[in-house]
Amino acid sequence: MSGGFERDRDEFSRGARAVVVYPDLGGSSRDAEARLEETAGLAEAIGVVVADRVALRIRTPRAATLIGAGQIEELAARARMEEAGLVVVDGSLTPIQQRNLETALETKVIDRTGLILEIFGERAATAEGRLQVELAHLDYQSGRLVRSWTHLERQRGGFGFLGGPGETQIEADRRLIRDRMARLRRELEQVTRTRGLHRERRQRAPWPVIALVGYTNAGKSTLFNRLTGAHVMAEDLLFATLDPTLRQISLPGIDKAILSDTVGFVSELPTQLVAAFQATLEEVVSADLLIHVRDVAHPDTAAQKADVEGVLADVGVSETTPRIEAWNKLDLLHGEARSELLDEAARRDDVVALSALNGEGVDELIRHVADLLTQGHQRYAIALDAGDGAGAAWLHANGEVLDQQVEGDRVRYEVRMAPAVHERFLSRQG
Repeated sequence: MSGGFERDRDEFSRGARAVVVYPDLGGSSRDAEARLEETAGLAEAIGVVVADRVALRIRTPRAATLIGAGQIEELAARARMEEAGLVVVDGSLTPIQQRNLETALETKVIDRTGLILEIFGERAATAEGRLQVELAHLDYQSGRLVRSWTHLERQRGGFGFLGGPGETQIEADRRLIRDRMARLRRELEQVTRTRGLHRERRQRAPWPVIALVGYTNAGKSTLFNRLTGAHVMAEDLLFATLDPTLRQISLPGIDKAILSDTVGFVSELPTQLVAAFQATLEEVVSADLLIHVRDVAHPDTAAQKADVEGVLADVGVSETTPRIEAWNKLDLLHGEARSELLDEAARRDDVVALSALNGEGVDELIRHVADLLTQGHQRYAIALDAGDGAGAAWLHANGEVLDQQVEGDRVRYEVRMAPAVHERFLSRQG
């Protein structure tokens, strides 16, 4: 390891003690306490024990260490007092800053990007997710020659920041990294093509796609489970969901729709991850409707909304894509705060206040989603032979049958459906 000191390979595994530092450069929409709370949550998400947290006001960032000499001494004293072997910096560090801080503090140091990459490396469950995270990690680490690259052979866990193979210092092989990144990109291109074929089939169907988006820990997976009856991991944990999950649901007037649960966003999401997860986020870009799940009980809910909208713009989501805000965690609000929020939600036609945990307001959300998706539906009069059971079943499955009358050996149906679905019916008849 850099800095001339060796560490046990298990020292930075789960249970490691850490000091979380927020370098306050000014100009943030969040206060220092909120940033420290979030970063502590990120660290705890991978089993790190946050022993202390501190905000350091920085007037002039130092090129070599980011923070000043006096602040380094204060930080080193805190780390020694708490017996912390890890310092988590809630900000971006250059490779030289990271190395110099490790030397000065005699602890392992990771920045916000490294921490998020470590979480993603641990959480990615699918082959695609693993490829995306590894590519993002290599892109991040390509300029940091103080790390080992033996994590490339690991099958599980994170990517070597917090322990495991590769903790001893070895010489980095840039050509190995470039070759590995090229191979990962080829594999991801194949995954993207396969995903694109699946999407094309869905669009030909066409079943509407609804994507849940939101800040991490806003309650997307809890709402997803409530709407689908699925059992997606839903814990009070940052980045509990990483890989996208698709499920079929039924809505009033819509027999089949696809609901997608996506990775939670976070402020200052590393650019490497935005790029690497482009394929996954294509589900969001191509969605017919977005449900933006917001934790309205969180003190930073407005800033979190801005962060989510920023990421959506970065990945190419059109501003014209219909969207609903699901003001979640209503169960945590009481008294005047709850009444004011419900009054504001009632005044808006793009908001539903709810609790995904206890189900309050979820039925209203379902009705609102169905209304938005069926706005373009039209009524059609369709006659079928009385014996055409398959045709009758198709109409019931793909449209809303408003009326049916038997006339001799024919049955006349009045059906409400999207024009594209009616075209499918005509092609079926042809």
